[in-house]
Amino acid sequence: MKRFALAVICGVLATSAFAAPKDCEELRKEIEIKIQANAVPSYTLEIVSKEEAEKHDVAMIVGTCENGTKAIIYQKNDS
Repeated sequence: MKRFALAVICGVLATSAFAAPKDCEELRKEIEIKIQANAVPSYTLEIVSKEEAEKHDVAMIVGTCENGTKAIIYQKNDS
């Protein structure tokens, strides 16, 4: 039984390790759907490089993509 559990855990870890990196535009769309579901009237989502993201407040970073080389920045606009 222990061997079976170990095999399952190893399989899960291997699957996540070989998963393709998330496309930035795909992730941006997923985040946008969640924001719209919360009825936020005016906002901006911007895909930036990791270096550019480090210049922003960490609370503004709502996702990373392309193996962590890019980030998605969220800013709620005053309306």
